[in-house]
Amino acid sequence: MRRAYRVVGKVQGVGFRWFTRETASSLGLRGTVRNASDGSVEVVVEGPEAAVAELRGRLAEGPPGADVARLEERSETPEGPLPHPFTIVR
Repeated sequence: MRRAYRVVGKVQGVGFRWFTRETASSLGLRGTVRNASDGSVEVVVEGPEAAVAELRGRLAEGPPGADVARLEERSETPEGPLPHPFTIVR
């Protein structure tokens, strides 16, 4: 299962990308996380449905210091494999 998320709120400058990478890696997921120019964080993830759902729940909460206002989700059509291990894109 592949999903893309856009996390909106106070999510940059609070370790959100690191939190996402560590959480996704611990769940055995592959994908990427990056800061967007509009202040949101974008995540593309692939793996077993239960693990993707667990990551979604954790993204909705975020790390300490984050204030997630909204989590947007969309399906992604696979166009090749995502990075493994999970990667922060700069």
